[in-house]
Amino acid sequence: MSSGVYRGRVNSLVVSLMVGVVVVLLSACAEIPREALEEVNRPLAKEFFLGPEDVVEVTVWRNQDLSRTVVVRPDGMISLPLIGDVQASGLTAAQVSERISKRLSEFKENPSVSVSVKEINSYFIYVVGEVVRPGKYPLKSYATVLQAISLAGGFTQYASKNKMAVIRSAKNSTGDDRQVRIPVRYDDLVMGKGEVGNFRLLTGDTIVVP
Repeated sequence: MSSGVYRGRVNSLVVSLMVGVVVVLLSACAEIPREALEEVNRPLAKEFFLGPEDVVEVTVWRNQDLSRTVVVRPDGMISLPLIGDVQASGLTAAQVSERISKRLSEFKENPSVSVSVKEINSYFIYVVGEVVRPGKYPLKSYATVLQAISLAGGFTQYASKNKMAVIRSAKNSTGDDRQVRIPVRYDDLVMGKGEVGNFRLLTGDTIVVP
């Protein structure tokens, strides 16, 4: 075998190995953990669930002394005259109204209670890393990943846009808190490709841009 033919075969083998390595690496990058996909595809609630710092107005019909505007405390409770603390965080306004009515029924016959949301302060996201304005962003409505990046002023020149991740706190099967890392590629978002898509963020989500 001539040296030229030998070198040609070696070069072909090297090229084949390099292509194989690239394919493996691309497949690994494209693989999204199952728990991350479950989080992304989780349906969003149609109703708003109250959280800390939200402001609600409690109206008890024909009783101004018991009616007032209150703020949901960090422990998720609101304080009302006569009945004291009532759980509000994690519940809808209608559910809180039912709880207040049940508690007031111990003191009043057939109390009529309504609860309305005056201010939403519990929905917020974080954007950290190589963006122009990293920080915490309180919002009044759901935002997508791309919208959050826009709010943060876009990327810096050093950003690795295709290595972003969304860090989300979630509950496991036993109800304990866990951290879920959702890989996000910017090119996939703008091209409408990839498994996760331009999903909407939940309160407390953190976008990390390395």
